[in-house]
Amino acid sequence: VLKVLSHIDSILRSPRAPPLIYRRSKGPVQTYTKENGQECGFEHLPLTIEMWADQLMALKDLHRSLRKLSLELVPWHAADPQDNRESIRVEDLQFVVDAILEEIENKEKNSQTPSLPTLRAIVSHFQKLFDVNSLSGVYPRMNEVYTKLGEMTNAMRNLHELLELDSSAPPTVVVDTVGKLCDIINGNVTEQVQQLLGTQDIHSIIKKLEEHECFFPPFQALIQDLLCLLEISNLDDILPTVRNLK
Repeated sequence: VLKVLSHIDSILRSPRAPPLIYRRSKGPVQTYTKENGQECGFEHLPLTIEMWADQLMALKDLHRSLRKLSLELVPWHAADPQDNRESIRVEDLQFVVDAILEEIENKEKNSQTPSLPTLRAIVSHFQKLFDVNSLSGVYPRMNEVYTKLGEMTNAMRNLHELLELDSSAPPTVVVDTVGKLCDIINGNVTEQVQQLLGTQDIHSIIKKLEEHECFFPPFQALIQDLLCLLEISNLDDILPTVRNLK
C-alpha cells in the first residue's frame, strides 16, 4: 500500500501536474510515511480526484459546444463519427478548434471571398433554379443534383463508346446519331415485313389484307360446320374422316 501511495504522491508532485493539484496541508491531518521516512501528503487527493472528474465531465460539454460552433461556421465539414463516444480527449477538442481556425485563416487569405449578400444571392438563385422552398433543403437538393449529374455523365460516356463517337461530341450529336440508328432499324423492319408478305407495294399489302378479311370468316365457319357434322374436334382428322365416309 505504501508503494502505491508513494507512486501517487510522485505523480501529484510531478512537474506535469497543475500547480494547484498538490498542496502541503497546514493542519493536523493524517499522513503516511514513505519507505525512506518522508511524509506523503494525500489529504488533498480526494479533492484532486473530484476536480479531475469534474474536468472530465466538462470536457464532454465543451466538446459538444465546439461541435455546435463548428456546424455553424463550417457546416460542410463531415461530422466526427466518434462524437457519441464516452471518453473525450483534449486532442479531440484541439482537432475541432484547429479545423475552425484553418477555415478562418483560409478565408482571410483568400481575397476573393464573396460577401454575405453575394452568398445569399447565390443560395437564392439555386433555390429558384432547383425549386427549393427552404434553406434546409438546399444541401439535400445539391446532393440530388450531383447524383443525377453523375448518372447522366456516365450514360453519355457509354453512348459515346457504343456509337463510336468522339468524347467531345455534344449531346445534340448523340441524339442525332441515335435518331438515325432508329430510322435504319425501322427501315429494316418495314423491308422484312414486305418480304414476308411477298410484295414491295403498300397497296398490294392493303389488298391482301382485305382479301384475307373477306375470305377467312366464311372459311372459318365452314371448318366449324365440318367439325360439328363429323363429330370431331381436330382439323387434322377432317380428311381421314371424309375418306372413311367415301
